[in-house]
Amino acid sequence: MRNASLNAKLLATTALVFFSLSAAHAASAQTRAPKAEAEAESAAQVDDVVVTGTLLRGVAPTGTNVVSLAREDVIATGAASSNDLLARIPQISNAFNSAPQPGGTIALPINRPNIRNLGASGGSTTLVLLNGHRMVGAGILQTSPDPSVIPPAVLERVEVIPDGGSSIYGSDAIGGVVNFITRKAFDGVEAAGRYGFADGYDQFDLNLTAGRTWRGGSAIVAYTYAEHSNIAGADRDYFIQDLRARGGSDFRSKACSPGTITTPNPFSPLLPGVDYALPGRTPGTNLCDEAKAIDLYPEETRHSLFATVSHDLNERLAFDVTAYYAQRETGRRGISAAEGTGIRGGGLIAITNPYFRPIGTELGHNVTFNYADAWGAAAPKNTSRFTSAGVTPSLTYQINDDWRLKGALNWGRSTNLVRTWQINTAAEAAALAGTTTATALNPYDVGATNADVLRKIIDFQSYGHSTQEIREARAVADGGLFALPAGEVKLAVGVEYHEETIKAQQGTGAPSALNLASSSAKRDVTSVFAEILAPVFDSPAYGALDLSASVRYDSYSDVGDTTNPKIGFNYRPTASLTVRGNWGTSFHAPSLSDMGDGVDTRVQVINASPWLPAGAPFTDLFRPTLILAGGNANLKPETADTWSLGVDWRPQGALEGVKASLTYFNVAFEDAIGLAPFLRGAPFYADPAYAPYYVLNPTLAQATARTAGLAVDGAPSIASLYAGFLTPAVLIDARRNNLGVLDVDGLDFNFEYARPASFGLWHVGLAGTYNLNRESRAIAGAPKTNEFDNGASRYSLVGSAGVVAGPVMGELTVNHSASADMANGVGQTRIGSFTTVNLFAAYDLNLGGAFSDTSVTLNVDNLFDEEPPFYNAAGGTANGSTLGRLVSIGVRKAF
Repeated sequence: MRNASLNAKLLATTALVFFSLSAAHAASAQTRAPKAEAEAESAAQVDDVVVTGTLLRGVAPTGTNVVSLAREDVIATGAASSNDLLARIPQISNAFNSAPQPGGTIALPINRPNIRNLGASGGSTTLVLLNGHRMVGAGILQTSPDPSVIPPAVLERVEVIPDGGSSIYGSDAIGGVVNFITRKAFDGVEAAGRYGFADGYDQFDLNLTAGRTWRGGSAIVAYTYAEHSNIAGADRDYFIQDLRARGGSDFRSKACSPGTITTPNPFSPLLPGVDYALPGRTPGTNLCDEAKAIDLYPEETRHSLFATVSHDLNERLAFDVTAYYAQRETGRRGISAAEGTGIRGGGLIAITNPYFRPIGTELGHNVTFNYADAWGAAAPKNTSRFTSAGVTPSLTYQINDDWRLKGALNWGRSTNLVRTWQINTAAEAAALAGTTTATALNPYDVGATNADVLRKIIDFQSYGHSTQEIREARAVADGGLFALPAGEVKLAVGVEYHEETIKAQQGTGAPSALNLASSSAKRDVTSVFAEILAPVFDSPAYGALDLSASVRYDSYSDVGDTTNPKIGFNYRPTASLTVRGNWGTSFHAPSLSDMGDGVDTRVQVINASPWLPAGAPFTDLFRPTLILAGGNANLKPETADTWSLGVDWRPQGALEGVKASLTYFNVAFEDAIGLAPFLRGAPFYADPAYAPYYVLNPTLAQATARTAGLAVDGAPSIASLYAGFLTPAVLIDARRNNLGVLDVDGLDFNFEYARPASFGLWHVGLAGTYNLNRESRAIAGAPKTNEFDNGASRYSLVGSAGVVAGPVMGELTVNHSASADMANGVGQTRIGSFTTVNLFAAYDLNLGGAFSDTSVTLNVDNLFDEEPPFYNAAGGTANGSTLGRLVSIGVRKAF
């Protein structure tokens, strides 16, 4: 990203703002409508609307809490991406009160929302929809959608169902559903631009929307461009590895430039050696803070194109199509605070290397260093590129005044590419063993090494590429069955065919000579589903009761069949009070990247055994370890029982304008996909529940049987490991397995109060989620762990207060993440809370002529420039993240 380019955009945007303000005169303008008015407007159209969480038109999902962001809310957040937008919703626990960002590696390049933070593997326990339809997956080892492909500018609203939804939608909807609903009708042209800046950071986005409505139809085309710079670790004081000044540990690395020599211990080669700092070879260790050499936040560029057309072909038949294309590119120096720059070096240099210089009389010693001098930078830039496209055409046939049939096709395709620079350790080891200056590595002064030798070591990447695709056909009929005294019984029935594929490559090597493993996988799913709603009674004496039931049957080509029901009720004892509840089952089918054809499926050979049971012979440390890694053909779906009970209150009279809700939720999540925790060492082997996941002292026959058909990484073959004296000490099944259990329950709450005033309107609100219990088992049968003792935050809050006064609007929002206990923390027993304050202001202009329908906006996120709470780990923070105080200025113009 070029700062000069962004500065020019700032000047242009600022100039437009001040020109508009200088020409402004007193006039009434379009303002943010009160939510009550918005609800009244939507009520006029509700008979033709299908709300997220139900198949039936004209009704909200029975017994379910719906969290919704209207278009006015979307604009007020100033969010530059849909991921930023979701970070404002407390129930999306993994993103709330943070600056969401993708990971920098092949494993996790896509940022995914996670309602209730139930955990995720290659897939997701939160279903992401676009206008009620699935989106294509993204990533190399991930197959869930990337929400950032849908820019906030095209959104009409966002609906979040923090409840199980598999009876309606099928797989993935365990924690809930996020549905992005796009604009359908717009007349004219709208242009909007925004520039934002923080310390060491800037961003810019431009949105152009054109629309036309006509009798019986409408069309919209929108283009969005967005870019932001990186945030260097050196630009944030709190992003460090040496945390001693804050009462923590020192996580700095010895892989520095210059590096550190470690000579053999004179008493025993099994004891720690003695360190000498280069270049002077003085006793001691060179330590460097790699957090200052890498990026805290990546740079990114996004292009998005969106289009929708709808038209009534005749009185009974209507056509609709929505399409999008998105491209996203990122760049990040280094990997993470824990993993460092990615260009660490080290190894044994012996007397045969012409560069070897002994400290005393030893014949060799270890040197730890990095390749910054060879790279010409403290850390290389790792890059990724993602594209995503989708088309969803549909036909709706009005069978009669009550029943309609809707058929839809859905196609999506993504391409995903991640390149991460790293060191060719095989070439490094060969160069350390080199015997001439033409073949040897100089670890004391890397820059003095022969250029061809260095090129073989540093011109090396980890590479991942995938193409994912979905194809769907769906038909739903809904309408009234018969009338009861309390109202009409409604029914919806549907069928669906779903097909998804992934083709992936992963490997390492020089960019021009990559050694790649390839895989491909496909599944198809045939589904039938139904939902019924019955108004049981409605009387002044007893109130009103509605009951609903839905069920879905899914037949998978690879993981079998599953049936998931859900029942719900709404009871209204008075016009202002509703008591609701629901119960259902949900599931998440293992992603194609987690199954046996996952591109990372292999046997990893480690030439040591550092993870051993208590009492193992010391010599076992020097025996190989066999690790089964990657996908698993024997995975079964993750499952959950979910239920909730809640109350909604909307009083009339003196308290009109109040909206309050309270919901108790309960999730019992089983068969969670994860990895056996073998890194725990002795405690892993001591737990009998993990006995199926390892074999001590495996025989050749056992090893051959357990690794049949898998590629071997780190050895010529399994048999070759049994040719010598040191045979494998342990075989560990570290593939993705159905292991975990998680029980979560708590309260969601929301309070809003909006009232007209002499100057216009004022409103206040408080919403959040409070977890009563969060207990997990690493594996079924293991003791429960209270996650609130291990860094889980118990509650999240968002409060707001705002006014609308003629053409001026202002709102203050406070986001709060509660502190968390750390019973097993090293040097720390608690992680602090994190509170940020965001400011939004808008001014609508009525200038007439070319400058009519113009508005300017100001957003200040993290107004008081709060830093995330301290956490004793590399990087130094947890329980939230931030870009710093981010000031954004925007201009919106309609033609």
